[in-house]
Amino acid sequence: MSEAEAVLAMWRREFIVYLRERERIISSIVSPIMWIVLFGTGLGANVEVQGYNYQQFMFPGIVAMTVLFTSTFYGIYIIWDRKLDFLKAVLVAPVSRGAVFFGKLLGGCTESMLQGLVVLLLGLAIGISFTPYSFVLAFLLLIPLSLLMGSLGLIIGSNLKTQEAFGLVINFVMWPMFFLSGALFPTGNLPAWLATLTYLNPLTYGVDALRGAILGPAVQQFPLYVDLGAMLLFMLLSFWIGIVSFGHMQQAK
Repeated sequence: MSEAEAVLAMWRREFIVYLRERERIISSIVSPIMWIVLFGTGLGANVEVQGYNYQQFMFPGIVAMTVLFTSTFYGIYIIWDRKLDFLKAVLVAPVSRGAVFFGKLLGGCTESMLQGLVVLLLGLAIGISFTPYSFVLAFLLLIPLSLLMGSLGLIIGSNLKTQEAFGLVINFVMWPMFFLSGALFPTGNLPAWLATLTYLNPLTYGVDALRGAILGPAVQQFPLYVDLGAMLLFMLLSFWIGIVSFGHMQQAK
């Protein structure tokens, strides 16, 4: 089996599992709806940010949150596969650990992009004025964001052995990333120490790029090429760490 065939086989398996677990699809959509409708409407009625009501301003951040939650929690399936001995069978196959990593990653990326697409469509219900260009651009921006966050989830999952440990670690990683990304507030006038943490957060650049694509460049803190460059840099680093982590996981077997 070639490396490309191995990646495709892994992706196909992950996608079939995703389609069979409808509760995953439903639960992943309920959370962003609650944020948009309850939190966004509550503050949106009284707060305006950069010319938009708060619900509209936070919408790109909720799209990014959907990708973040779906992609990072995807890493728990590494632990489940290990308990089911499916991972053991995969790791002894005559393919590189990089192929296994990217096959799993593409499966998680597909899942998070589909759910991100559903949330983008919800934007029409709250008055987001998409053009064909802005909608397509926003959807395409989900690709690097999904790959980056999915890599993070797989890195964490490949280095842990229990679901309890994964849940504890992922919460310490996921929530700070979300709150320090500018998803819920503008990042232009933050104190120096908080701005530094924000700029070191890879999700910040995904939120900023989505906000520029959905609401317009006027509300974007960085040019699009800066956001894309930062996400690419973090993504390549996460790929390298992920492949190394899968290699160590093989040795542990």
